[in-house]
Amino acid sequence: MPQRNTVSWNGLISGYVKNGMIKKARQVFDLMPERNVISWTSMVRGYVEERMISEAEALFRRMPEKNVISWTVMLGGLIHEGRIDDARRLYDLMPVKDVVTRTSMIGGLCSNGRLEEAREIFDSMPQRNAVSWTTMISGYAQNGKVDVARKLFEVMPERNEVTWTAMLMGYTRCGRTEDAWDLFKAMPDKPVTVCNTMIMGLGENGEVSKARKVFDLMGERDDSTWSSMIKVYERKGRELEAVSLFRSMQSEGVKPHFPSLISVLSVCASLSTLDHGRQTHAHLIRSKLDDDVYVSSVLITMYMKCGDVVKAKILFDRFSCKDIVMWNSMITGYAQHGLGDEALQVFRDMSSSGIQADDVTFIGVLSACSYSGKVKEGKEVFDSMKSKYKIEPITGHYACMVDLLGRAGQLDEAMKLINEMPVEADAIVWGSLMGACRNHTNSDMAEIVAKKLVELEPKNAGPYVLLSNIYASKGRWGDVDKVRKKMRHKKVSKSPGCSWIEVEKEVHMFTGGERTPHREHKEIVKKWEKLSGMLREAGYNPDGAFVLHDVDEEEKVQSLRLHSEKLAVAYGLMKLGEGVAIRVMKNLRVCGDCHTAIKLIANVTRREIILRDANRFHHFKDGLCSCRDYW
Repeated sequence: MPQRNTVSWNGLISGYVKNGMIKKARQVFDLMPERNVISWTSMVRGYVEERMISEAEALFRRMPEKNVISWTVMLGGLIHEGRIDDARRLYDLMPVKDVVTRTSMIGGLCSNGRLEEAREIFDSMPQRNAVSWTTMISGYAQNGKVDVARKLFEVMPERNEVTWTAMLMGYTRCGRTEDAWDLFKAMPDKPVTVCNTMIMGLGENGEVSKARKVFDLMGERDDSTWSSMIKVYERKGRELEAVSLFRSMQSEGVKPHFPSLISVLSVCASLSTLDHGRQTHAHLIRSKLDDDVYVSSVLITMYMKCGDVVKAKILFDRFSCKDIVMWNSMITGYAQHGLGDEALQVFRDMSSSGIQADDVTFIGVLSACSYSGKVKEGKEVFDSMKSKYKIEPITGHYACMVDLLGRAGQLDEAMKLINEMPVEADAIVWGSLMGACRNHTNSDMAEIVAKKLVELEPKNAGPYVLLSNIYASKGRWGDVDKVRKKMRHKKVSKSPGCSWIEVEKEVHMFTGGERTPHREHKEIVKKWEKLSGMLREAGYNPDGAFVLHDVDEEEKVQSLRLHSEKLAVAYGLMKLGEGVAIRVMKNLRVCGDCHTAIKLIANVTRREIILRDANRFHHFKDGLCSCRDYW
């Protein structure tokens, strides 16, 4: 340029500031032959946006003249850094304050819970706009004073979308979903963003049906609408609805975005629905999101929980720079599959790579040792936590050790460890010992542990059920009846066992007995009767010890026949072609009789069956199980 004026110089500074090139902006600023208030303000703004607050303050103090914009920029910087006292002092020094300045100060004070000061400024404002009103209302709502916020909301001259959202979020944060619902219904217009807020707010408070009602009533939806509803289903344990909604989203031609894809991956991991998981992975590849370390960690977890260890390992090996989450995903995954040697090798590789192990790492490694019977290695890892890694064990690590010792039959040593714990043992620790008492039919210790668990979790059916199992296995039906009477007296109910299997991208659910039969229940029972004949020829004899009723042997066999995992496996054999692995998920621990039966089914039908129960995987193939009958 043959000639440059102040506007030219300011334009260049502004360009550098907007692109985050603060050093270049400062070089130009220092070279300027003549600066005006815009030049100084642009530089102060640049430092504020780059979080270089000290440099911004130093330049602000040097300014020969300041206007209301300069003061407001500096004020906003201090508020953003959480320096509210300094911001308030600067505010009080300001010669002129406009509506933006006052609103900024109100927002800063509200974010720090200083509502009285904020209200004082609000009341003293000569003019207020919608932002001012909304900021004050939002301040009250965010600090739990929703009734005060509502009073202000009612007298507000003109409300906008943000105001309604602030009020609705205030109600849902406090759990006052009825008030939120009534306010939502009173809205003259219901923009998509407000509806999305309502879906998440209602969902977080357990009002899933109302959240879905909002979703269904919406005339227009964006990708966030679908993501919000899917996330609500995922977080509230309604995985089947989440999968169904994701399929509807695809059928309507809505392109899934990152949040919905991550939610669906979590659902696929929970349900062990490998086909849906692979489909979601394909979406991530097409969206070029699969190279993200976080996404890869979620994918590894999904493949591990769906039983595809090979694919999880391929994903893991792709990354040269792995973070702690990725390493932990592999260790935990191997643990769930009972692959102790592989989990320990990943742990050693992790240490060699310079990644510092954390609490989650050791829970994964100790679980792997527990599930694979590596007592010696588990003890060594546990001892190394403090001595080598300087990590103090917490209750989760002690629970793993109790589980390790208990599975190996070292019940007295497990009890000794609990008594010597430096912290109070929680229900998870005692629950680990209770499971070991069940495995080794130690009814005397089980009674002691059960009483402790009942004290800690009086509404948890687990201790009662395990104790019933132990008594039943010993034929102590009178004691079984006493336990049941206690459960009825305390109104404790057992979660029903259910299993599910994915066939042609549809998840089929099965419950024990005939309470909610599958639509093809009769055909499934016929299939099981045919399998039963093959199993008897192979030497299978139903184990009545796993039936909790004092009934004759014929009734026990009938009860065992209708266990949910057996029905799911029978359905898989009916519907899935030769060579296709049968993958079944169960919400509870698989019983011993079902474990024996499914192992034989895999052998006599020459099929690969993968069963994931509440604790771990059981991979049945050629008459063997990956857990080596140690679970």
